[in-house]
Amino acid sequence: MQRRRFYYLIKLQYLGFRYSGWQKQPGQKTIEQMLLKTLRFIHAEADFKILGAGRTDAKVSALDAAFELFVDVPIDDLKQFQILFNKNLPPDIRITSISETNAQFNIIQNSKEKEYVYLFSHGEKNHPFAAPFIANIIDVLDIDVMKKACKLFEGEHNFSSYTARLQENTQFIRTIASCEIRPNEILQANFFPKKSFALHVNGKGFMRYQIRMMMGALIQLGRGELKLLDIEESLKENSSIQLTFVAPGSGLLLNQLHFGQ
Repeated sequence: MQRRRFYYLIKLQYLGFRYSGWQKQPGQKTIEQMLLKTLRFIHAEADFKILGAGRTDAKVSALDAAFELFVDVPIDDLKQFQILFNKNLPPDIRITSISETNAQFNIIQNSKEKEYVYLFSHGEKNHPFAAPFIANIIDVLDIDVMKKACKLFEGEHNFSSYTARLQENTQFIRTIASCEIRPNEILQANFFPKKSFALHVNGKGFMRYQIRMMMGALIQLGRGELKLLDIEESLKENSSIQLTFVAPGSGLLLNQLHFGQ
């Protein structure tokens, strides 16, 4: 007899600096690995699996991430389960909510929009304590021209130049709902530089390294190594522009995740 399944949407935050990304990997410490290890301890009587809303890279953090829990033993008290979960997770991972869902909900298909934010500073060496949160570009950058380039990313474009792993089935045509550089108001600390910036990128889905390579191209533009015309050309099919700079993972965080029906 097939056992009944129960479905839960679990939202969480994590600091990714000491992890090799989301996905479970042999011999590596990952977010998914820590979640599975903790679930086996606190819900030992259950047979379960989890599915994340996306896979973040090594050192990438999240203020609003999510995964779906499929389990054959129901959770009787969601509030107490959240408390128990957090008590047994490491201090750099926190469960923020648990809600019951159903078999019709699909965490991948129902994810309507994501906002990634890339935090960075430039011109001077940062305090070492800032390293897990903000990318430090020692060179002086032309922020104004970088802001102009952000608008070139908006809309539907071919982003094949902005992924490090080209595969035949990869969908290169992606739509960026908005892209802009603002003063950093996401995270603050007394050891942060006096001035820092945040690249905000909104869209439904992104390829591996896409945001970090977009940031890498903006950094190269800010240094004077690329021109605005190069950014425009890089978004065309069969572009001759070769982009190789992947911005450090530690500046990137998943800031918002929106679900729909």
